[in-house]
Amino acid sequence: MAHIRLENVTKRFGRTTAVKALSLEINDGEFFCILGPPGAGKTTTLRLIVGLETPDEGNVLIDGEVVNHVHPRERDIAMIFQNLALYPDKTVFDNIAYPLRERKVPRSDIEKQVAAVAKTLHIEKLLDRKPGKLSGGERQRVAIARAIVRQPRAYLMDEPLANLDALLRLEMRIELKRLQEYVHETLVYVTSDQIEAMSMADRIAVMFQGKLLQCDTPGNVYDFPADRQVATIVGSPPMNFLPCQVSYRDNGLELTHAGFRLQADGERHPLRDSLQQQIQEGSDLLVGVRPEDVLVHERQVHAAAFPARVSVVEPLGAETIVDLRLGPHMLKAIVPPTQILNEQQEVWISFNMAKLHILDAHTGIRLYTTGEEGALVCTPGTAWSNSSLTPPS
Repeated sequence: MAHIRLENVTKRFGRTTAVKALSLEINDGEFFCILGPPGAGKTTTLRLIVGLETPDEGNVLIDGEVVNHVHPRERDIAMIFQNLALYPDKTVFDNIAYPLRERKVPRSDIEKQVAAVAKTLHIEKLLDRKPGKLSGGERQRVAIARAIVRQPRAYLMDEPLANLDALLRLEMRIELKRLQEYVHETLVYVTSDQIEAMSMADRIAVMFQGKLLQCDTPGNVYDFPADRQVATIVGSPPMNFLPCQVSYRDNGLELTHAGFRLQADGERHPLRDSLQQQIQEGSDLLVGVRPEDVLVHERQVHAAAFPARVSVVEPLGAETIVDLRLGPHMLKAIVPPTQILNEQQEVWISFNMAKLHILDAHTGIRLYTTGEEGALVCTPGTAWSNSSLTPPS
């Protein structure tokens, strides 16, 4: 196993800075995902770890040793690329055995090790075939087997499932997680697919434009995103952001949007304590709410519900995504497929008040997240006047 650490690593290509002052710590035996959109610096980070790139600033350490100028071969790290790089003229057996032959391993040992890893990955019946005769999932398993058979200190994978169809991606996600638990080695996995990261990783590093935005467990990254960019990258559909203005009162504060008002009652409310020291009255804030925490009602069910209009309905089978117009803004909600809504229908909506996020509108930094304690009180805003619905009494 390998403990990998990056200390303030920067990598430039001409005038482009691909990685900016990146510091990461990847623990022994950890399934670690680097998540971000194209151009985030994910692949460059992998290449810095494996030694295909040298940092312009900072250090790459493996098991406490600085390896900035250590040749990739001597780092003993296996890397699996998106294109797999199998030898088309060699059989599956020869592809898997190649790194062992390079190390002059005796033939009898090669046969035993290849047979063992092929059995682990359920490809023992494919050893006599060539890559051209394999499916995408089978080629993927061969590439993984070739990496495993050499028993490296760590595995690096650069979007290895990107070229597979949806069903194979699901199957291989399960297979990779099972495999990592079996070999119990350090695995660094790069992806732009947040489902892959959320479902497989022990921890996720979210990157954007070469910078590390947040590094935490999947649950914490989803429930407590560091900023607006993280909340957009992690979540499908992404989080809704609704601009509000803050005003302080003697007995609390109020966040005002055209469609609703959020009130924090009490001078000692944690939201007021959090904001008053850093946000001036009248400043712009964002209320973040995930689509699954937007509740859509066909009638006025309680005083905290406020009107909106259905714009677009997207049935997806297991769920339906609804685009709603709320005052001058749009937001998305996820509703069950049994809830039938029509475009241009007027509805009432409410929020899961224990899962709202308050962010700085200018920096995007998350300032506060509600919970069961310290939740906010919601009342309708001025958008009632533009609706044909009857406001609550």
